[in-house]
Amino acid sequence: MTTAYGFTDYCSQGQTLPYVIVDITKPPTGGLNLFNLYIALSRSSGGETIRLLCDFDNQMFLKSPNVALLMEDDQLDKLDQETKVWQQQMHCDKR
Repeated sequence: MTTAYGFTDYCSQGQTLPYVIVDITKPPTGGLNLFNLYIALSRSSGGETIRLLCDFDNQMFLKSPNVALLMEDDQLDKLDQETKVWQQQMHCDKR
């Protein structure tokens, strides 16, 4: 017997786990998008340490990303760039 715990893709963001079992079947309500799949499948440190719990629908990987999520990603990228410029200016002003 091995101890284990489970959590959602949202809770796993930013973590790298030594061994991962992923269930990417369609949930009873809602659905999965490419961002969910990326987060779930990228938590492992490599292909040898990740296992899929069961078969899944290959069509999930062929769907286009949600437009609203793409727009949010673009907005976050823009804010990141603006923050970097601001930090650079603050650093120069202190000299």
